[in-house]
Amino acid sequence: MAKLLLLHAPHVVPRFSSGTMSLISASALCRRPLLVNPQFSHTGPRLRSPYYRRFSTRSFDDSPASSSAEMEMEKGKQEQLRDGVPRDRDEDYPTGETEYVDRNAWESFVVKLRMLFAFPWQRVRKGSVLTMTLRGQISDQLKSRFNSGLSLPQLSENFLKAAYDPRIAGVYLHIEPLSCGWGKVEEIRRHILDFKKSGKFIVGYINICGLKEFYLGCACNELYAPPSAYSFLYGLTVQASFLGGVFEKVGIQPQVQRIGKYKSAGDQLSRKNISEENYEMLSVLLDNIYANWLDGVSDSTGKKREDVESFINQGVYEIEKLKEEGLIKDIRYDDEVISMLKERLGVEKDKKLPTVDYKKYSGVRKWTLGLSGGRDQIAIIRAGGSISRVKGPLSTPGSAIIAEQLIEKIRSVRESKKYKAAIIRIDSPGGDALASDLMWREIKLLAETKPVIASMSDVAASGGYYMAMAANTIVAENLTLTGSIGVVTARFTLAKLYEKIGFNKETISRGKYAELLGAEERPFKPEEAELFEKSAQHAYQLFRDKAALSRSMPVEKMEEFAQGRVWTGKDAHSRGLVDALGGLSRAIAIAKQKANIPLDRKVTLVELSRPSTSLPDILSGIGSSVIGVDRTLKGLLDELTITEGVQARMDGIMFQQLGRDSLAAPIIDLLKDYLSSLR
Repeated sequence: MAKLLLLHAPHVVPRFSSGTMSLISASALCRRPLLVNPQFSHTGPRLRSPYYRRFSTRSFDDSPASSSAEMEMEKGKQEQLRDGVPRDRDEDYPTGETEYVDRNAWESFVVKLRMLFAFPWQRVRKGSVLTMTLRGQISDQLKSRFNSGLSLPQLSENFLKAAYDPRIAGVYLHIEPLSCGWGKVEEIRRHILDFKKSGKFIVGYINICGLKEFYLGCACNELYAPPSAYSFLYGLTVQASFLGGVFEKVGIQPQVQRIGKYKSAGDQLSRKNISEENYEMLSVLLDNIYANWLDGVSDSTGKKREDVESFINQGVYEIEKLKEEGLIKDIRYDDEVISMLKERLGVEKDKKLPTVDYKKYSGVRKWTLGLSGGRDQIAIIRAGGSISRVKGPLSTPGSAIIAEQLIEKIRSVRESKKYKAAIIRIDSPGGDALASDLMWREIKLLAETKPVIASMSDVAASGGYYMAMAANTIVAENLTLTGSIGVVTARFTLAKLYEKIGFNKETISRGKYAELLGAEERPFKPEEAELFEKSAQHAYQLFRDKAALSRSMPVEKMEEFAQGRVWTGKDAHSRGLVDALGGLSRAIAIAKQKANIPLDRKVTLVELSRPSTSLPDILSGIGSSVIGVDRTLKGLLDELTITEGVQARMDGIMFQQLGRDSLAAPIIDLLKDYLSSLR
């Protein structure tokens, strides 16, 4: 059951923020991501041999069947204006949709020859089944051999390689409870659907049937579950949390300056219940996610949308009901499914089913299978996690966007002539506003020299959207959480708390406003409150005006879409905040189009955000695997070391700004001690 959990700890400085919410889920139903031989087409796949396929795509625009009348119509579409400024529409971009094309005899021979000379650890037995387990968090970053956990880029590559690999007979996919967003769920689902085009089987197995898990499972050829499987197909919920009552009891008075009617982050600190505006925003987000799920399940199962919704509303908890309704193939234990696969592949009962797991298969090179790219290179820069300006002492590899590191990568692409275009892959709720602006500047400079496409994953809100604004084109999933152009400023007054616990603090200062952020033992003076409000208004206007300029939109129009409101990718697209809907594959197709690379020409995708191989990072990864340190705790430790400054961040992901030289740390310590004394 997907939840939207709102948790935000305030700080004493202005920050850009997204509204009081963090989705544990968000994304979209579009076309397909990573591709190697992109020719773009809307025609159906030619499925012949189940083994020898070439992955390809072709754009609608490239179709020779287009008549002159259709060409004139398309020209008219491109000349349409958005807010007085010419902009391409979604239909003007290549789709990135994929199909499989048979390999010729020479290509098949070359692949077999390369497999013959592959390293031992890259060899796979013919007729093997690729086994993968989807569970928990799925990172949008690449992983090294020393890092545990699943990586979306490597999952995507494994599906792609398995579709072409003549040694792979099919995929057996174990689907466990997922805690990633709907964006990544959609990417994986697209790969499942595309893999099926190869003619090979993909069998799903599910123990706990939640909405995300079933959404993936129903896309497989067959879906099985054990008799004792749990069914939680009950629907979706959103939760908002409010600290106003807690602060009142312990003697903390939040002084909040909110900008925009949807700036609900301030509500979380000062209110005891949800505001009408926050309720409206969260309801729209929930409606979009739920409608997308119903449509996807309806498409995969062949059932009417209203029938799927009716089934959900019955409150079904018995797995037998899913079989009766045809939502799963059968009820079987794992060993029974394996026996079935052995029979299907002609493996004797007393023999083991030949399998290769996700980790080993990740080591198989694309080159071995003839999937390497062409001479033209497109850089992919991945930006995932909370945004910081510099690396903190407890930062873990790939856990955050470090501006100074990302800027180096952006500059290297700008200074290099070998890259024809760049894709900034963003999966971030935001963070430090200064860092976001510095990266915005570097991305803007890069976009002046070569095409830059921003590809949004689960979330690209606040500082994440700030970065994307500098790109030539923004691509988002239908349910990507984005926008969040807004500011909230908060400071604690702790006079009552200090009085309760017998604590006293005296402040000596020089300068009229020296105590603006430091004298938490008293409320604001009138002139301090005025300055506090003006600084928040200034921070908001800078963000809003830059967004308007980047999107070629009048400030008055942008004001309608800003005010701290979080949008789904689909709604952001209809309002001009996003250019096209789709996944990474569409971003690649658009990058080729913008770089004047023929859509049917192979390109090499160069990942600039590869895992570090430095000794400290390796030891950190090994420690995570051996000791099993919870990644959520690591994330919290990262948050504790963020330096002070204006924040452009979507609220609720973590308590913010509890770190060094901050009033928040002693506040939380005092609050914790006081609450402990009440037990």
